[in-house]
Amino acid sequence: MSAEDYCDLCDLPKSQCIHGNPPAPPPPRATARTATPRAGRPVVKKAAPSRSVPRKWTPPEAFRPDIVAVLEEAGGQLEQEELFRALEDRMAERLTEADHQTTPEGELRWRYAARRARQALIADGEMTKGRPGVWSLG
Repeated sequence: MSAEDYCDLCDLPKSQCIHGNPPAPPPPRATARTATPRAGRPVVKKAAPSRSVPRKWTPPEAFRPDIVAVLEEAGGQLEQEELFRALEDRMAERLTEADHQTTPEGELRWRYAARRARQALIADGEMTKGRPGVWSLG
């Protein structure tokens, strides 16, 4: 199997990963934006509420510097599970309770966010895809 046959997010063969075979999206629902306004009635737009509530889970951007630091300490390359263990230890005090919950696919939310951060690091040239299951600095 070539490197192109592996999922970029979970490093599993695409035939086995959930990202290559996601469930169908739910049908769209009519909302105030998509519903047709009644004739003669003005459409009143509400202002978007500002985010005053803190995030429930840690965003992928927060993982980027720690992923790079863990890889630098390990000589530039680590197996994915080893990296996750080191990353969890390094970020233990910053991970929220919600980070330790699972996504609908059954993966821990913080691991999903870390994999998303990896994709951004690869796109920025700071990391390379390397071998499946191995995270490497670029």
